[in-house]
Order: sequence, then structure tokens, then C-alpha cells
Amino acid sequence: MIYGVGTVSLCVILGQGLGELLGVLAGLDTNVGGVGFSMLFLILLTNAMKKKGKLGKSSEAGINFCNKMYIPVVVAMTASQNVVQAISQGMIAILAGVAACLIGLMLVPVFCRKGSVNE
Repeated sequence: MIYGVGTVSLCVILGQGLGELLGVLAGLDTNVGGVGFSMLFLILLTNAMKKKGKLGKSSEAGINFCNKMYIPVVVAMTASQNVVQAISQGMIAILAGVAACLIGLMLVPVFCRKGSVNE
């Protein structure tokens, strides 16, 4: 279980770091997509570990433990972000949010098809 929680922690650190870096590169004083990158890293890492047979039952239990806490953690993290300040930075913040949502929506059918092939 500890390895699973450690894996989640590593993904959070990497995702938050990337989000902070993107914020600096965009000239914003905020994290840009850190939570999303963290989840993406977690999905990619756990899938790679499963394919190689290196994800043990206890590690998987640790990841599932964090899975159950995902919604409250994301709600707490998003509540700490200043949406008004992001919007006041200009149209680029609104366009980035809309683009991210549209890309996510367009990828849903792709992932659904991929999931049904593997099962």
C-alpha cells in the first residue's frame, strides 16, 4: 500500500511541477493544469507498470485508496484557485479552458473504443 501511495505522491509532485512551469512560461502567477497532469502521469505510470507485471496487489491497493479520495482532493484544490484573477488576465485564460474541455470531450470516444478492445 505504501508503494501505491508513493506512486501517487510522485505523480502529484511531477504534475504540480509541470503545472507551475507552464504557469511561469505563460506569464501567469498560478499553476496551470497541475492536477490534470498529475492524474495523466498516474494513469500512464500505472498502465505501464501493469503491462510489465510490476504493479503488485499492495501497490494497487494504495492507488485505489487515493482513488477513493480523488473527488474531495480535487474539489479542495480547485477551490484554492483564483478564477476571477485568471479571467482578468485576458482572453487567453478563457480560450485555454475552452480548448482543454473540447479536447477532453473529443478524446472520450477514442478512449472508450480503446477500452472496449482491450477487454
